[in-house]
Amino acid sequence: MKYEAVIGLEVHAQMLTDSKIFCGCSTKFGSEPNTQTCPVCIGMPGVLPVLNKKAIEFATKTGLATNCKISSYSRFARKNYFYPDLPKGYQISQYELPICEHGYVEIVVDAEIRRIGITRIHMEEDAGKNIHEGAGNYSFVDLNRAGVPLMEIVSEPDIRTPKEATEYMKKLRAIMRCLGVCDGNMEQGSLRCDANISIRPVGQKEYGTRAEVKNINSFKFVEKALEYEIKRQIKVIEEGGKVIQETRLWDSDKGITESMRGKEEAHDYHYFPEPDLVPITIEQKWIDEIKASLPELPDAKRKRFVSEYGLPEYDADLLTEEKSTAEYFEEAVKLGGNPKIVANWIITNIFKHLKEEDKEITEILFTPKHLVNVLSLVLAGSTSTTMAKTTILDEVLKSGKMPEVIVKEKGLVQISDSS
Repeated sequence: MKYEAVIGLEVHAQMLTDSKIFCGCSTKFGSEPNTQTCPVCIGMPGVLPVLNKKAIEFATKTGLATNCKISSYSRFARKNYFYPDLPKGYQISQYELPICEHGYVEIVVDAEIRRIGITRIHMEEDAGKNIHEGAGNYSFVDLNRAGVPLMEIVSEPDIRTPKEATEYMKKLRAIMRCLGVCDGNMEQGSLRCDANISIRPVGQKEYGTRAEVKNINSFKFVEKALEYEIKRQIKVIEEGGKVIQETRLWDSDKGITESMRGKEEAHDYHYFPEPDLVPITIEQKWIDEIKASLPELPDAKRKRFVSEYGLPEYDADLLTEEKSTAEYFEEAVKLGGNPKIVANWIITNIFKHLKEEDKEITEILFTPKHLVNVLSLVLAGSTSTTMAKTTILDEVLKSGKMPEVIVKEKGLVQISDSS
């Protein structure tokens, strides 16, 4: 029997506000433990939260960019549970009245466009961080992160493969980086993902029993964790067992998911309206103003790159994944580069270097001006394509010198014998 996976993702994105969502403490990453706290974010009795308006703006921008309906009336709720890094004993989140609902994003997988629905986007505060390091049988709690504003973006169960899940995550990150609402840094925890996975026989409409997988903190692990969990569930069923509803933890060192606890339902958290915060009312005029201020988004840019520059969908999708890459491409074209050749160079040569060096395209010495210069040398027959992609590219990346200078200094001029 053939099975298909049904996957839904809950993406937690840390908003790029200067201060926390309900107090004035800094959100700067990497400070000494417990130096960015106050009575509000550490849950002292008698203090009152004050909502950061910037968080509402960022959530609204994200909702508009993901084709969501923005709620004119929403409110916060208390999500009650106990964990050492949750100082109040509850988390201020949104439940039955989120700020954004009913959206979607489009992804490109195997040259086909897939639409992934978004159930809701809601705002909430982050918890602190437990640190299990050092001598002795102790754990420490750093509350610098407590109260940092988050958006939780909940997808519909429209994802069918680990590759689609990864592309969906990348698309969300591209959108949020373009908007300037989240830096998308998974290593620092500013973009995190929980996955709900079930399997069912191909053709069956009813969903299977789902398991939630937590602790997925990179695009590579999104794919690996889902691949493992899908295989695990299929094996359980084929051996005559039943998949149980539970929360599992991804162990990247072992490459497996491990049972953590029974899966909670909404009623386990005893949600109720947050009494210390008034409901949020948003006027349509304000929504329209924000919509008018949005930059060109990755999907619109992708479609424009296809129509204006004649690029394949796949190439256009890769080039628009990061705002800085799209700007690099357009600058090179503006300087006279052939769009298709420029795109090919970026995707095959520059991306390879960025991956090897773990750098952004804005951090390298090989600028659009360098790219157009080396392409003109190849076109003129002054150097070969192979030489341009190897020796010249490597030298530019080290020194920042123009390719034409490197060719002269190193005697790399190609001489053709036309006699």
